[in-house]
Amino acid sequence: MKKTLILVVAAAAAGGGWWYFSKKKNGGEEVRYASTAAFVKELAEYVETTGGVEPLNRIEIQPSSGGRIEKILVEEGRRVALGETLALMSSADRVAILDSARAMGEEQFNYWQEAYKPIKIISPIEGTVILKNVVEGQTVGANTVLFAISDRLIVAVGVDESDIGRVKTGQRAEITLDAYPDRPVKGVVFQILDEGKNQSNVITYTVKIRPDRVPEFFKSQMTANIKIRVTEPRPALFVPSRAVTLDASGATSVITALEKGKPVSKRVVTGLDDGELVQIVRGLEEGDEVFYRGRTYRPQKASGGNNPLMPQRPGSKMNQQQRRAMQGR
Repeated sequence: MKKTLILVVAAAAAGGGWWYFSKKKNGGEEVRYASTAAFVKELAEYVETTGGVEPLNRIEIQPSSGGRIEKILVEEGRRVALGETLALMSSADRVAILDSARAMGEEQFNYWQEAYKPIKIISPIEGTVILKNVVEGQTVGANTVLFAISDRLIVAVGVDESDIGRVKTGQRAEITLDAYPDRPVKGVVFQILDEGKNQSNVITYTVKIRPDRVPEFFKSQMTANIKIRVTEPRPALFVPSRAVTLDASGATSVITALEKGKPVSKRVVTGLDDGELVQIVRGLEEGDEVFYRGRTYRPQKASGGNNPLMPQRPGSKMNQQQRRAMQGR
């Protein structure tokens, strides 16, 4: 499922040491607070989606007529030039003549092999061989796909109808392959198809992304995770998500002070939230200190003598429950 992802560029919490304030509560429980300062970082919005690596132009090469493949000159992954010979093929007539000549002896076979030249299968474009579909000696028909050649690998992704209005050509994108999660590649949106597809009652539109460079580990049909940047980075004020809470009236607020161990709240207007940081639109300034609750600490109580499974010290007195447990053996 495609979704919109809000990311904060270099979103590391900044400033402020940890300050612990506590107050006693219900049987010795302590409520601890930590402090940090509101900080400014650059914010950008992204549309996150998935897709796959595929050729920009994929050309399938078929023979002009039926025959037999005599020699293959290229393998998959090979970069070929326009007009380069990919294979040699004998036509049906040449196959018949050569097979007859072979039965007549080596001299006749060599003569006809030189006199009747094989057909050259050539590359119609410059590109990379991504499919070799034949072997030497194989008989093929006019509709047999011998090779497939790609001129350039791109990434095609599906973007939900709800997000497609925010995606434009020229926007920057980050491509991460499932097979190589630690080797992201930058790219740019260069085409948005007009016709949508209905997938499980969700309309998606195909968006094509051209990598700035095509690494050698890119392979056709690899799964890719894409983040398309739909807004330019801009400064914004942030605090940790756990620092934003609700005051007694239910309004969004932050704790700006602790008076005698009790929090003092201030209302704020929030913006985007990436799950770790929240944008503060109004109510705070850069450097303002805010407090948030840490983990509650509850001192352990000493174990009593009422657990029949608790080992007893030598000579200790058994309680009534332990005696009943022993007698029931």
